[in-house]
Amino acid sequence: MDMLAILERYDMPFIRWLGLKFLTATQECVTAEMLVRDELCNGSGVLHGGALMAFADTVGACATTLNLSEGTGTTTLESKTNFLAPALSGTKVIGECLPLHRGRRTMVWQTRVTSESGRLIAVITQTQMVLEPTHS
Repeated sequence: MDMLAILERYDMPFIRWLGLKFLTATQECVTAEMLVRDELCNGSGVLHGGALMAFADTVGACATTLNLSEGTGTTTLESKTNFLAPALSGTKVIGECLPLHRGRRTMVWQTRVTSESGRLIAVITQTQMVLEPTHS
């Protein structure tokens, strides 16, 4: 799947609202960025944990999609986030997603979210289930 196909597949209202932008997308690595806007922050002006997790979940789903067989799909089974530093409103976060396991039934990905200066903001490990095609 080429970059244009990725952009089209992930052109959804929620992802547009997050402001997620894919930078690279290969079977081995997906990178994306997101501007931390006020509406994504908690009351302290820091990126809300749920927004950060949604960002990482989307990047991991994209990585899985690039590794799927024809006709299969994916859904998140589990996600664990370690929050390590704040991302302030007005800054940009960058996510880099790498595979830990790419199996026939599940895939496990780790996304490292950093600031533009390289400070580690969070580490997210997620398990994606591979969905077999349904037959009508």
